[in-house]
Amino acid sequence: MAKSEWSFKSAVELSAALTAKKVSAVELTQDAIDRIERHDSKVNAICVRDFDRALDAAREADAALARGERKPLLGLPITVKESYNIAGLPTTWGWTPQKDFKPAEDALSIARVKEAGGVILGKTNVPVGLADWQSYNEIYGTTNNPFDLGRTPGGSSGGSSAALAAGYGPLSLGSDIGGSLRVPAFHCGVYAHKPTYNLCPTRGHTPPPFPAIPMERDMAVIGPMARSAVDLPLLLDVVAGPDPLDLGIGYKLALPEARHRALKDFRVLVIDSHPLLPANADIRGAIEKLAGQLTGTGARVARESPLFPDFTEASRLYMRMLMSFLGAFLPPDNLAGARAGAAQLSPDDKSLAAERLRGITSTHQAWVFDEGARAGLRAQWRQLFKTFDAVICPIMPTPAYPHDHSPEQEKRRINIDGKDHAYPDQLAWPGIATLTGLPATAVPLGLSKDGLPVGVQIIGPFLEDHTPLKLAELIEREFGGFVPPPLFND
Repeated sequence: MAKSEWSFKSAVELSAALTAKKVSAVELTQDAIDRIERHDSKVNAICVRDFDRALDAAREADAALARGERKPLLGLPITVKESYNIAGLPTTWGWTPQKDFKPAEDALSIARVKEAGGVILGKTNVPVGLADWQSYNEIYGTTNNPFDLGRTPGGSSGGSSAALAAGYGPLSLGSDIGGSLRVPAFHCGVYAHKPTYNLCPTRGHTPPPFPAIPMERDMAVIGPMARSAVDLPLLLDVVAGPDPLDLGIGYKLALPEARHRALKDFRVLVIDSHPLLPANADIRGAIEKLAGQLTGTGARVARESPLFPDFTEASRLYMRMLMSFLGAFLPPDNLAGARAGAAQLSPDDKSLAAERLRGITSTHQAWVFDEGARAGLRAQWRQLFKTFDAVICPIMPTPAYPHDHSPEQEKRRINIDGKDHAYPDQLAWPGIATLTGLPATAVPLGLSKDGLPVGVQIIGPFLEDHTPLKLAELIEREFGGFVPPPLFND
């Protein structure tokens, strides 16, 4: 079948085509559905299809367009991570006991997408409990990377990144606490934005069968994914803003504009090394090339700064705080095993694995002291962003790796330039922005020598989300962005 001219267009381009009546919402929706039906037996990105309701919504969008209505997402096909509540569809988070759970109402973010005219095609696959960088579970099976079906698409928003790379609509909604927006975007060569903590309300992005009530989950955020940087603010602006049931009673959203509008005006700190977890030659090479390109535009690029927080201590703190949150939900047997392991740790053991064990078994008192250390880190970042506008660094240490579904993640290994490292230690790179709640935009930078996507994250100042978003857009415009996977460029 010949490739549709619309399959890999940006949401901004599609919206303009809809307004100009060059294409209808039904045609765009049917085009995405056709691609899913043609290709998804190989990718397995869309785990829950909602095509009938999508076509109904598309027909309503066409009628609204005919009446002259204009909404940010009107008529645009969108996919949504399985972990979001959508009325009438299963929300399982990959947990087999919840395979029949169907919420009665939409998540707040989903309601906002629908109100903005978005056409939801269905839900995208996730790992069990959203707790892996590989997206597989017993209910829906394994999602494959469109650039190499034998490799992970990333996780936990891996179904969303694979869907975007394969051309299943221009936008998707994901979530992130351990890199779950940025990592899959990196592995599939697309864009994603981890918003500032609490910028987007998470009501209804809820583990089943718990009620969808306003609730803060430490460090966890929801956010947009897309094939083009220009599309990220489009979806972010729709879902951002306080929940009317709690903070919205007294607060309104008023994000500042980007600090600059041209590449030559940006002051950027570029980091490509970590004392505990190096990035491999492919990633360092991509960063080196980007640093040179930015310098060539007149941007001020620094490779080190005494203002940059202690990366080692920040990574250890993140491991403890992340696992003190996630560990609360471990089954009793796992928790008992973690306690036994933590009891055997030497006080001198400062490995990231040891810090994860300490986090799982952390007392509230220990957490309070860690929270104080985090506040100190936030103050350091504020000082840094008086001198720099953004920090550019890796998202992960290697391009997408082959599927590895061995059950104990602590025993998995990731090979970085010939040396094995503990699989969960990869948390160190996405954790740099997550720990202190900073906004971070994932940007693709082309392909490695093996044809796998590589990229970086752009970290910006707290609540200045439009600064990394604008820098990502300028980099895309100047140096190129998403490259369609050859298998699915038809």
